[in-house]
Amino acid sequence: TSTRDTMSQAELNTGRVKVGDIREVGRQEFLDLLDQFPGTKVLVWDPALTGPMGLVAEFSVLKEHEVVKMFPLSPGPLPAISADNVVFITRPSLSCMDIIADNIKQEERRGGSGVKTDFHVLFVPRKSLLCEKRLVQAGVFGSLSCSSLPVYMFPLDTDLLSMELPTAYGDLVTGDLTSLHYAATALTRMQAVTGVIPRIYGKGTAAAQVFDLMVRMKRETCGQEPQVRSQIDTLVILDRGVDLISTLPTQLTYEGLIDEMFGIQCASVRLPEDKTVPLSSQEELYQDLRGLNFNAVGPTLSRKAKNISAQFEERHEARTVREIKQFVDKLPGMQTAKLSLATHTTVAELVKEKIDSEEFLSMLELEQSILSGGADGGKYLEEVEDLACTMAPLSRLLRLICLQSVVNSGLKPKLYDQYRRLVLQTYGHSWLITLDQLAAAGLLVQSPGTRPSYSILRKRLGLIMDNVDEQNPADIAYVHSVYGPLSVKLVMQVESPGWRNIRDVLDLLPGPSFEDTQQVGGQGVVRDRVGEKKVVMVFFVGGVTMAEVAALRFLSQQEESNVEYLVSTTSVITGNTFIESLSTKLEAPAF
Repeated sequence: TSTRDTMSQAELNTGRVKVGDIREVGRQEFLDLLDQFPGTKVLVWDPALTGPMGLVAEFSVLKEHEVVKMFPLSPGPLPAISADNVVFITRPSLSCMDIIADNIKQEERRGGSGVKTDFHVLFVPRKSLLCEKRLVQAGVFGSLSCSSLPVYMFPLDTDLLSMELPTAYGDLVTGDLTSLHYAATALTRMQAVTGVIPRIYGKGTAAAQVFDLMVRMKRETCGQEPQVRSQIDTLVILDRGVDLISTLPTQLTYEGLIDEMFGIQCASVRLPEDKTVPLSSQEELYQDLRGLNFNAVGPTLSRKAKNISAQFEERHEARTVREIKQFVDKLPGMQTAKLSLATHTTVAELVKEKIDSEEFLSMLELEQSILSGGADGGKYLEEVEDLACTMAPLSRLLRLICLQSVVNSGLKPKLYDQYRRLVLQTYGHSWLITLDQLAAAGLLVQSPGTRPSYSILRKRLGLIMDNVDEQNPADIAYVHSVYGPLSVKLVMQVESPGWRNIRDVLDLLPGPSFEDTQQVGGQGVVRDRVGEKKVVMVFFVGGVTMAEVAALRFLSQQEESNVEYLVSTTSVITGNTFIESLSTKLEAPAF
């Protein structure tokens, strides 16, 4: 596990919603569970959980609870260990059960080290009957204890919570509704900390299902209200399927591009040469840079560099002892700022190298003309064929084809077949299932021949902006340079003019829309100061891009804004990871 500095409870609590307290609940439950196993402990982690759980409790804390070593879960024998307990911490997946069973059998065959070792499995966020059955079939269920560790939400920043379930959208497409149940539980448990949320809006089938589950859970607790003053005024639940368009174009904010190029995992990024850089609002410079359009990052960095060198020059002016002391007091902060500047100059250069490539620029141009022109569907076939001939990464190519399909509410049957043939002939027939999964997910479909709803939405919601001022933007379209995410435009309409007044727009999008209120107990929502901003939490079922997060942060920061947004999601996605979560490559069996 990395030794990166996770944000402390106090730092996470600096926002309007006490995100640190949400984390503290999970942390306490984890430590209490560990304390139930007397003696020393070795933790064996499902790799999908090391990052997220590292945000909840870092190794230094675990050491205080007799954790002596940690290993990733992998097939074969366990490393040689002598501890009283081996604790497997895992997502409830069958593949992990098979590895755990294999580990335990090999350990028992080895005859142990003379010390009696107890085996325990902690399921995050809850036990599954299917997994326990699998352990029974493997013949190891009697050798271990199983418990649930109900940590649903992982704080990535003061205004961003993720459930870290990257397969959520794909699962919903195949009919596995587990993630909806998790989402409802997460939101219900969260309100025990943040207080009841008085107003709830939602759009899309998955959003409606999550809300129904929340209502049912509330009934089951016999209406016991959390006695906490509400920190959140409104919850907006959005089904990712309502706006598939925004998942596909290249994100052009600093943070979005880092995620596109290198992949941000749990608030840190791993750069080439294995250098890990933490990315959070704790770092002042990163907080300024992350939401900027990449074209504004260079000028901002050089401005900051000038400021810092001017500050260092002040030492020549310090004459008196008092002035020297003042300078010395400022030094640590200046050193930190200088380091921070060096790091982000390096990161920005790495990103720039990639976006200056011919391939990147031609894809961007194509995306932008699909988003702005969108009407005549067939005219991009040649450009896409050219990209396929250069063997561009398949997920990038599929993003372009899918973007064209969602913008036009489906492709004409002839073009649809041409694209499918192009993919199979260029990249191989092993991608056939993937094309079918993209069709099931609504990303690559044939057009029913009706007028695409995008052309109406574009005008009604003002999705496209030409001539965006990337240095100081006035509209959220700056996050993709021409297109403002549809999802965020919908959220903006909740406050004004209100969803009731844009019925026609909501009806153009798939799935039901709903509006409901929850009774708030005696404490109620009390504004501390007159004119304090409302807090709106937007929950994305199926993933959110960093560009959408940047757009919501941008809206919160506007002077005339009376709303502060908080984002929670099943996971943070990019177009590539979204398409990959729906992809299955067929492998020929080994003979």
